[in-house]
Amino acid sequence: MERKEFLALIGAGATSITLFHCAGCSKHSDNPGMTAPSGVNFTLDLTDSANASLLNIGGSLAKNGVLVARTSSGSYIAVQQSCTHESFSLIYHVSAQLFLCNKHGAAFNENGMVVNPPATKNLTVYNTNLTGNSLTVYS
Repeated sequence: MERKEFLALIGAGATSITLFHCAGCSKHSDNPGMTAPSGVNFTLDLTDSANASLLNIGGSLAKNGVLVARTSSGSYIAVQQSCTHESFSLIYHVSAQLFLCNKHGAAFNENGMVVNPPATKNLTVYNTNLTGNSLTVYS
C-alpha cells in the first residue's frame, strides 16, 4: 500500500467515526415536546429508602423523566426532568425556590415558568397527591 492510499483510508475512517459520533448531536432547543414525558402516572412509597430524599425539605429525585421535589413549605412538586433549552437535567434549589440548569443557567420557578434564559419555554408541571406515605405523580 502506498502512502497516498494509506492516508485516504485514514481520512475515510476518521470521517466515518465523526459522522457516527455526531448522529445524535442535534440540539433540542426550546422543544419541550422532545423532553417532557406524557401519560405520567407513578407512585412513590416514601418509606422506601430509594425515595428517602423526599422526606427532607429541599430533597428531590428523578424518576421516569420527572423531577420530584419537596418545597420549603413541605409540599411536593413535580416537573419534567430536562431543561426546555437543550434537554440537560435540572436540579432543584429549595433556598431559591427554583429549578436550575447548570449547563447554560436557565432557571424556572416552582410553577415551571421560565425566570432566566436561555430557555424560553416553560416546564411541564405534573400533579402530585400525598396519601399517607404514598406520593402519586400524574399528568
